[in-house]
Amino acid sequence: MEDLDEIVREFLVESHENLDQLDSDLVALEGSPESRELLSSVFRTIHTIKGTSGFLAFGKLEKLTHAGENLLVELRDGRRSMDLPTTDVLLEMVDGVRSILQAIESTSTEGDVDVAPTVERIRVVLEQRDQVEETPVPDPTPAPEAPADPTPVAEVAPPVAEPVAAPAPEPAAEPAAKAKAPRKIRAVKRPAAAKAPAAPSVEATVEPTPEPTPTPEPAPVAETPAAKPTPAKATPAKAAGNESAGEPSRSAADASIRVDVDLLDALMRQVGELVLARNAITRLADDSAGSDLVRASQRLSLIASELQEGVMKTRMQPIEHVWSKVPRMVRDLAAACDRQVRLEMVGGDTELDRSLLEAIKDPLTHLIRNAIDHGIESAVDRTAAGKTAQGLLSLRAYHAGGQVVVEVTDDGKGIDHERVATKAVEKGLRTPQQVAAMAPAELLQLLFLPGFSTAEAVTNVSGRGVGMDVVRTKIEGIGGTVDVDSSVGKGTTWRLRIPLTLAIMPALTIVCDEQLYAIPQVSLVELVALDAQTNESSIEYIRSAPVYRLRGDLLPLVDLREVFGSGPREEGVRTVIAVLQADTQRFGLIVDRVLNTEEIVVKPLSARLKSIGLYAGATLLGDGRVSLILDVQAIARRSMAGEIGEAERGSRASATVEAVETVQVLVAGVGDGRRVAIPLSAVTRLEKIPATAIEHAGGREVVQYRGSITPVVRLGSSYGMAVAEDDELTVVVYTRGARSVAIVVEEIVDIVDDDAAKHYDLGDHGLMGSTVLKDRVTELLDIQSAVVAVDPYFFTDVEVPSQHGPLDPDDINSPAAGRGALVGV
Repeated sequence: MEDLDEIVREFLVESHENLDQLDSDLVALEGSPESRELLSSVFRTIHTIKGTSGFLAFGKLEKLTHAGENLLVELRDGRRSMDLPTTDVLLEMVDGVRSILQAIESTSTEGDVDVAPTVERIRVVLEQRDQVEETPVPDPTPAPEAPADPTPVAEVAPPVAEPVAAPAPEPAAEPAAKAKAPRKIRAVKRPAAAKAPAAPSVEATVEPTPEPTPTPEPAPVAETPAAKPTPAKATPAKAAGNESAGEPSRSAADASIRVDVDLLDALMRQVGELVLARNAITRLADDSAGSDLVRASQRLSLIASELQEGVMKTRMQPIEHVWSKVPRMVRDLAAACDRQVRLEMVGGDTELDRSLLEAIKDPLTHLIRNAIDHGIESAVDRTAAGKTAQGLLSLRAYHAGGQVVVEVTDDGKGIDHERVATKAVEKGLRTPQQVAAMAPAELLQLLFLPGFSTAEAVTNVSGRGVGMDVVRTKIEGIGGTVDVDSSVGKGTTWRLRIPLTLAIMPALTIVCDEQLYAIPQVSLVELVALDAQTNESSIEYIRSAPVYRLRGDLLPLVDLREVFGSGPREEGVRTVIAVLQADTQRFGLIVDRVLNTEEIVVKPLSARLKSIGLYAGATLLGDGRVSLILDVQAIARRSMAGEIGEAERGSRASATVEAVETVQVLVAGVGDGRRVAIPLSAVTRLEKIPATAIEHAGGREVVQYRGSITPVVRLGSSYGMAVAEDDELTVVVYTRGARSVAIVVEEIVDIVDDDAAKHYDLGDHGLMGSTVLKDRVTELLDIQSAVVAVDPYFFTDVEVPSQHGPLDPDDINSPAAGRGALVGV
């Protein structure tokens, strides 16, 4: 009896795997009805389930799959073509099979699942055979060879299976009784061509025959290729599982085994403990002067790292395991929402920890439903908008920055920011004043609030306001992030960033108020240290919120002491800022000091600490001390309404004023103490050239610059000033299109911001006015006039923009422009 129970378990596991593939194959077959590879794969799967269910005395399951097999026989023999009603009823059969398998798994019986309605609908479809296509049974011919790189479009490019001989007809009762129970660990991973049968009772070797042999009861017929000098990929006999004694290579099935997930989890826990012990020994070795201990520690560290990597690989699975159900889901949703949708899936071989794959199933489902129902328009609306009638839904997965990024993109109508703001106010989630002060990116974050929905009416697909909230909650629950980009009329992209594993991760250990904390390395951008002397001048305040100007950008600051409500920070000490990334939000976390970076093992928190909402877990450090792991996302959200929110709004307001009223200029001396300001957007490069490089052509000074003859403009001479001759000249290179000019100045003073509101109309020919920069009167250079004075035809074929407007990068000859291009000085 125990052996029979093991066979049933094997049957359930393999049948569930087959059904996932069956959904994809049927949807793909609907788009490519001529594909015999797909049809053969579907036929083999159904026949295998039918044969094994008969052996195990599951009558309902056998009856349902037998009816489906009858329909597949007509498709295989060419007596009917794959159409919408056929696909619908076959998918209904698959759902029925899945329901029965779930009942068997739960109760060891087939339960009260009623298969009669589905069997009747299959019979009706069989009787409604298309009379137009009365075609004879085609001769079995080999399927075309699968392309080397199939297009990742689920509905257009289905997975291709190699030509394989079908299993034998249903075995008789006597062979079934003699079937030997399989081992507990056996082959489970099938090749793309076909999976091994679930039980030995249906395993048989089929000799290829020239023509199919009809039987009273529909049964699979072996497909044999016509005689060719070279067979395609694999012969039918080999594909059917004909194992000869002299076979030198293992099959794909023999190369893999099924292992209990609980065993893998236990191994991962033990590896975690090994990592902790490794860290402790490494810490002791670092403090020891003994070279033998250091070498032994290094060897242990290497072995532990390799073991950790190996065990983690056993838990990794390609994301296509989750995507396998997407084609069926998209087909059903498109039909329910009256949409035409083309599905593309790229990066299905990207691997994730198995537990994380399970965690992202529901978020992906919500995003796909949202894209089809809210994003992609109906065919009529798309045509009116100048788009193709068929919308595009794209799934893409790839590695980036130590994480797996999953993108769900549609080319639909996009998200209307104003509509989001209006709905947020209508539902009482935000006030009109709050939404008016929000940036577009902040408005999109409102989509993740509980109860928020832009749907006009509640349907069975969406509109209840729980989808995006569930997405964020579940993704952040596994240490990931979710963000959205949208353009009205063009589409929306939802982006999930997921850690590779939750068990072991690198982290930065820090100290705050004498307590140890760990920050996940994946959230850390950089570290900034400010000495005591520059603390007060470096940290600014906008609307009472502290900010730090990091390379010209305002970085909102959050003091970890204030987050935890601990004592005030000491004055006159160095300030350490950890620059962190949370979703699209970047902020600086002020800590007392930084210790080091090491791999940590994530331990779950007790229920008391979970309620605080600021910790992602706990860990044991190498010196034996316990450290809490900070939840960067939670800290950012808690501070958003305080320091970060105020600082960001003040930063945007300040940046807007600066953008309107100021422009960066290059200040240069031109002789006799006079200075000119050149718009930085007009500066391509700064160069030093020898005076001997100046030549004459057509009565004008020129210089050979990057393979072309470049006119020389001496600003000092243009303004009638005496300029000392130096052995080396400072040149400002100005480029438009394919032409350049070299403007000679006496010296480069600085790059400053020019307040456009403080210009004075005091100038001369070649000047646009005057202003005060760095406490000196500075003249604003009119580059067009200065260049035309030496080369009247310089701008003949090139339209010149305003001197205070930015240059179009496409029109600049140099690959670098603006401030970052100021090199060579």
